[in-house]
Amino acid sequence: MKNLNKSSKTALGGIIAALSVVLMFLTSVIPILTYAIPAAAGLLLLIMVIEIDKKWATVVYLSVSILSLLLIADKEAAVMYVAFFGYYPIIKQPIEKHLNKYVCWVVKMLVFNASIIASYLLLIYVFNLSMDDFGEFTKIGLALLYLAFNAVFIIYDIALTRMITAYLYKWQKHFRKIFK
Repeated sequence: MKNLNKSSKTALGGIIAALSVVLMFLTSVIPILTYAIPAAAGLLLLIMVIEIDKKWATVVYLSVSILSLLLIADKEAAVMYVAFFGYYPIIKQPIEKHLNKYVCWVVKMLVFNASIIASYLLLIYVFNLSMDDFGEFTKIGLALLYLAFNAVFIIYDIALTRMITAYLYKWQKHFRKIFK
């Protein structure tokens, strides 16, 4: 589908952006999914990366990021999309393509951890999230939460790889029939 005309690429990008923003709005309805919904919205970008290219996926990512920051009530979810879940599906393949298995995981973990730290600094200093908002968590609790985030990231990365494989081998032919 990389040979689609510009209007078809724009339409597909618009559909994916709209679905992503609708998903992001769900964080206001189901606040317990503050991290899961931005991850699901990021998964939609896989279609843009696979079917068109990284440049178009980046435009969709930027569009959803701006709309999320402006419109979504749950700023934590919006920041998580902007700071990590939105762009990670775009950069995953180049990281894995150019690095060996072990270096690849080190780079992915560094990207993830830098994103998490940057997003929480942004939430604290720009969106005025106070440390009191963390509730009963002590420094040890926050450290355990940080370690749990890293474990969840590893599971997310593996799931993302499996989703890519499932899309390529099972769903792509159906998708291409719809979007001829």
